[in-house]
Amino acid sequence: MSVALPTASTRARVATPVPERVDVAIIGAGLGGLMTAARLARAGRKVAVLDAHYVAGGCCTMFGRSLRAGEGFVGGPVTFDIGLHYVGDCGPGGRIPTMLAEVGVDVEWLPLDPDGFDELIFPDLRFRIPASIELYRDRLVAAFPGEKSGIDRYIRLVREVGVLGRPHAPKGWRMAWEAATRARVAAWNKGATLGAFLDTCTRDPRLRAVIAGQNGDYGLPPGKVSLMLHAGLVAHYLGGAYYPRGGGQVIADRLAAVIEGAGGTIHLRHPVTGIRVESGRATGVYWRGPHDPREQPAAVLAADVVVSNADLKRTIGELLPHEAVAPALREQAAGWEMGGAIFLTCLAVKADLKSLGMGATNYWQFDHYDFDALYAEGLARVGTGEGPPPVRGCYITSATRKDPDSPGHAPAGVETVEVMALVPGASDVWGVIPGDVATPRYRAQEAYQRHKSTVEADLVGRLERLFPGSTAAIVHIESATPVTHSRFTGASAGSGYGLAATPSQFLQNRPGARSPIPGLYFAGANTRTGHGVTGALGSGVQAARAIERDRA
Repeated sequence: MSVALPTASTRARVATPVPERVDVAIIGAGLGGLMTAARLARAGRKVAVLDAHYVAGGCCTMFGRSLRAGEGFVGGPVTFDIGLHYVGDCGPGGRIPTMLAEVGVDVEWLPLDPDGFDELIFPDLRFRIPASIELYRDRLVAAFPGEKSGIDRYIRLVREVGVLGRPHAPKGWRMAWEAATRARVAAWNKGATLGAFLDTCTRDPRLRAVIAGQNGDYGLPPGKVSLMLHAGLVAHYLGGAYYPRGGGQVIADRLAAVIEGAGGTIHLRHPVTGIRVESGRATGVYWRGPHDPREQPAAVLAADVVVSNADLKRTIGELLPHEAVAPALREQAAGWEMGGAIFLTCLAVKADLKSLGMGATNYWQFDHYDFDALYAEGLARVGTGEGPPPVRGCYITSATRKDPDSPGHAPAGVETVEVMALVPGASDVWGVIPGDVATPRYRAQEAYQRHKSTVEADLVGRLERLFPGSTAAIVHIESATPVTHSRFTGASAGSGYGLAATPSQFLQNRPGARSPIPGLYFAGANTRTGHGVTGALGSGVQAARAIERDRA
């Protein structure tokens, strides 16, 4: 298959008239909103999805740019993935394929290198993570032979969490019995952080760093992340890591096609400005079209049910009427901590990356082993006006290496690379006042461009040092800060991870699909199912099920 242009359906979805009334109005066309809409539309509900962005998919989108002919290659479009770089559990019967199949969506999943889908690169150590928990354990022991007992304790935990987190795991008292009999280490440590658990396994800073090396998948340091989230994520990938043929946009596009095929509508560049609440119940949303003046009253889309797949802090603090939210909930939402934020540099290079040593692997490079210090350095810059901290590492991945046989990622002779770094998400760190985040105005600010250029240059340098020759002929380069992310997705603090997965904000400590307001439901990365593709899709499944049960 050829990679489709991400904007292929934009014009039609911008022009689609918003109906006056629907059964379900959905705020946000991220994967959670699209999955909710797809399930409900197939069940016969009349649904409408509204989103401020010009492409459906939220973090699971791509963007395209045109390259000029010349320089020894044929001109044409190049596409880059925004947020989907790899996922786990996509083999036969896997959770993601199963959820998609339930709404009639089929995606071909390409495995990353099973001998090392992730490679961790430290100053004096390289470690490849294989798609096998047995081989992973053996490699840890080979690299740290004096730490065998601690490694085995950690591997036991990962196995136990993997058992408890399987799709058809028992619930209620059966889950409690299974935890007590088959997952005692997990049960005893369910409220711990990764750092606290590692204290019971090892004091070796290098081993601790290797175990926590995929922390960029959840955007928190060992001292803050929920042990259950970390172990669940590790188990998720050790069963195999995958990339969708055609890129991440494929999932969003096929869900959108299901919605429209079942009679639902998607309205891009139609931001929701508020949720209508009457007599204590959500009864619709207020929206604006792409060219509506701000002084004009917002239009109303009436609905029996409203689903917010938008940022949850903003849903509670901005979209809902002040009087409709209990003071305790408003206070709680204001205090929620967000996950980390990412700086993304996208490059199109005239190079043969395979010959330079790059494979179907993600490369995690770090300057040192202390992740807690790395995150603390970033947080210390918030509110100081000093700009972002120095970059201390990066993540490198390439769609043309993971999906080399799908035309459309780049013209012949050109390859794509995404280089990322965890950075503070607060807009002030980037020299941007909060009021300018929702518009393109911030891009003209000198401080913003200076900070952005500094980080971009650092990431390009890291790519070149790891893969010499990869940046000799850059034919396109473009970077996005957390401010960019907030502008296009409305995410608080520029985070693509939703609520930070700390023990106090994980599993039952996160909001579920049902909100405290009748008629209003939640979906997305901030909810109980968690962040990432699996979590977002799962949130849509849960929201749709809750609506169907409540409306039966």
